[in-house]
Order: sequence, then C-alpha cells, then structure tokens
Amino acid sequence: MAIARLNMKVGKAGKAQPHAAYIARVGQYANRLEKGERLEAAESGNMPAWAQSNPLLFWEAADAHERANGTTYREMEIALPREMTPEQRIDLTREWVAQEIGDRHAFQWAIHVPLAADGGEQPHLHLMFSERQLDGVERDPDQYFKRYNSKTPDRGGARKGYGANAGQTLSKAERVDELKALRTRWEAKCNDHMERAGRAQRIDMRSYAEQGRADEPEAKQLPSQWRNPQQRANVIEFRAAKAALRTARIAVKSLIPNLWAALMQFDTERKERPVRQAIITQVRAAHPERTQRADPIRKEFEGDALLWISKAVTDEKQKLLEHRYRYNELEQSTHRDSKSPLWKASVDLKHANDAFRDKNETLEAWHKAHKLRSLLGVGGQEHNQYYEAAIKAEAAQEKAQAQYDALLHERNTGMAEAQKHLVITEQRLNMLTALQEEQCQIDLAIAAALPHSREGIREGIRKQEEAERVRQEKEAEARRQEVRQKTRLRDRTRGGGIEF
Repeated sequence: MAIARLNMKVGKAGKAQPHAAYIARVGQYANRLEKGERLEAAESGNMPAWAQSNPLLFWEAADAHERANGTTYREMEIALPREMTPEQRIDLTREWVAQEIGDRHAFQWAIHVPLAADGGEQPHLHLMFSERQLDGVERDPDQYFKRYNSKTPDRGGARKGYGANAGQTLSKAERVDELKALRTRWEAKCNDHMERAGRAQRIDMRSYAEQGRADEPEAKQLPSQWRNPQQRANVIEFRAAKAALRTARIAVKSLIPNLWAALMQFDTERKERPVRQAIITQVRAAHPERTQRADPIRKEFEGDALLWISKAVTDEKQKLLEHRYRYNELEQSTHRDSKSPLWKASVDLKHANDAFRDKNETLEAWHKAHKLRSLLGVGGQEHNQYYEAAIKAEAAQEKAQAQYDALLHERNTGMAEAQKHLVITEQRLNMLTALQEEQCQIDLAIAAALPHSREGIREGIRKQEEAERVRQEKEAEARRQEVRQKTRLRDRTRGGGIEF
C-alpha cells in the first residue's frame, strides 16, 4: 500500500557534495546500484551557469563557502507510491518540485527504488535544494554563498531563506506548523496523482493519534541497524505481528462494534440467568398444550429474540397464502374456466367426439342406402372416402383424449402437491404461533421482574465509554509530550536545525 512519509532534513558544511553524489549514485556510491537498488530518475535545475553541466560543483562550492555552522542544503525525503508506474512517479515529482521549489532555489533530486522487506518495491524521493534564493544576479562560487547585501544585492551573496516565512526566526511551534502544512500539501498532491492514475489507495499524513488509531509509531531503523540480519528479521516479525493484530481488531470491531457494551450485557445476562430460567419454566408449565405445540420447532429458534420469531411467522403466513392461491387456481381450472388449458382441451375433445360420431353415422347411412350399388361395384371409391374420413376422425378423437387426460393428470398432481404444502405450512405456522405467544409472554414477565436491567447496562456503557475517551486523551497527550521532548533534544544537538 502507499506509504505516507515526508521528512525534512538539513545539511551542514562539508555534507552537501557527498550527499548529492549519494542520491545521484555517482562516484563511490555507484556500487549501490549493484545491491538490488534501482536509480529510477535524477534531475537538477535552477543551477547557476558555472554548475549547470555538473550540479556536484554547486554543492562542492556550498561546502567550501558556507559558514562552518551554516546550512548547505535542505532535503525532503518522501516515500512515493509503489502502485504508480515509473513515469507516473516522475510526473508527480516534477509537479511537486515546480510547486514547492519553482524557480526560487537551485535543486537536485533522484528517485531510488530499493527492495522493501516484503520483497516489493520501496520507491522514495530525495529532493535537495539550497536555501539561497535566486534573484537574477550572476555570481561566481565565491560570491554566491557570501552574506546577503540588502542595499546592493549584486555585491553580496544570494539571500538565504525558504518558504513563506523565509528569513524570519520561527518558534518551535511555528516550525512544526510549517512542516505539517508541507505534509498536508504533499498529501493533496500525491492523492490527486493517485486518483489520476486510477488507483484507489490514498495516503494520510496525519499522525496515528490525529487519525484516532491506537497503533504505536514504529521506531525508525538506521541503515546500520537494517543491515543487521537479526535486527531486520526481528523488525519484519514485529511488523507481521502488528499487521495481524490490526486485522484481528478490525474483525472483532466488525462483529462487536462496542466490545465493552457487549461484555457488560453478557455479565448482566449471566447474573439474570437464574431469574430468567425460572420465569421460562413457569410460563411453559402454565400452558402445557401450547408448549407441546412449540416443542418441535423450539431448537430451530433457540436463543433468537421475539423479533426473529415474529418475522418467521410472517414468512410462513406469506407461504401459506401462496400455496392456498396455487391450490385454488388449480381447483378452478375446470370446464367452466375459458382461460384454462384444461378447458380448451375438453372443448377440443368434445369437438373430436362429435366429429367422430358424425363420420361414423355418415358411413353407416352410406352402407344402408347404397347396399345394392356396393354389390354391383358402383361407388367403391366413394365408400373408401367415407371410411378414411372416419379413420381420421377416430385418430383425432384419440389424440384429443390423450391431451385432455395428460392435462387432467397434471392438474390433479399439482393439487395434491399444493395440498401437501398447505398441510406442512399450516402445521409449521401453528408451531411458530405457539412459540411466538410463549416468547412474548416470557419477555413481558422478564421485563416486569427485571425493570432496571437495561437502564443499568446503558449507564454502565456510558461510564465505560467516558473512561475510554479519557484514557485515549491521556495517551495522546503523553505521545505529544514525548515528541516535544525529542524535538527539544534535536534542537539543542543540531544548533538550531530541526529534523522530523
């Protein structure tokens, strides 16, 4: 996932040129590329004419001419999203540099892509820039880093200062606010590019305390510590355990949104259990016939509230109506229902019977009226015509009879099936109704016997939530106090510089 990290560092005299070579992976640092790390991109800009072809000359001059206790460079070290492609990360970096540095300071940046502990990429940006401001005056290396001359700028060095409060002396709180504002701008810029890239991941530059998370910030690992195999294995194991704990907490919270409330309710129900059991026994003994009706279905709804039993009763009533409608629909599909397939089949069968009877009568009449002609062999062909018509009418009558019998059998089968479902549903509804009545009576009796139970639970939950809120506030204040102490210590050891 995308990592939210932005550190602002300062470099003293003698550190600028080596650090620039380090981020550019040149000179003695070129062999870092042979250890699984990749230099994804590197650029520089706003360099004076004498350093445009080689930015290392600029940083070398800064080391040589800045005051011994002065700052030769500032650096933003920023984690870049591994979800982006290299081209997308480069576009993000260039927009960020244009926004924060612009044409005001000389800069150099590089994107490193080492392997992370999980085996994936760990892209990050090193953005070095000089606090010396560009004012359009051409200066040689010796003059560039001299003290600024406000009356005649072309005779002094470039003015020093970065950001909206350049040149001002800020308090510790103001410097912290300035850094938070910088991180907020990075969050907006990075998330904007993530959205443009079609990625769902987002970063959040707020602290865990500000996000309302209970996680403890992980101590920073120095490169020397991380190169220790045992130390690295311990950190990886710790991170895996921390991730598992976070996943477990999320799962528990999804199942039990308020754990303290659930525990208090469980404790209350445990104390009330003997009273509840006595009431249940008493209610069931008072209505043995109803209890007997509810027994076959009791286990299916054991532990369920009255609401779920009532819902089951409603569902069974709906099923009963559906089965009854189906039975009535099949029962009414008789000869009187002109829309019924069975009625149509009966009409077809009647027509077929009438046609068969007519053909047979015609054939018998022909035999009686033309007996003499049949003996003389006259009209034989006409006789065959009447005979074939009678055979066809008989076949049509048999087909209509078979179709009618099939539809009648289908209707009778459907009626039998609907009748069976009606009986089963009525029996189940009868059991559910008995169980519903029993549970309703039990709930009323328990509410009368334990009137203050629910009020006690709610009051206990309220007190517990208040205690938890106070505890979280104290922990957050303790973390803030620890950060303030570390900041004061860094301020004293770095001569006024601050690193976060």
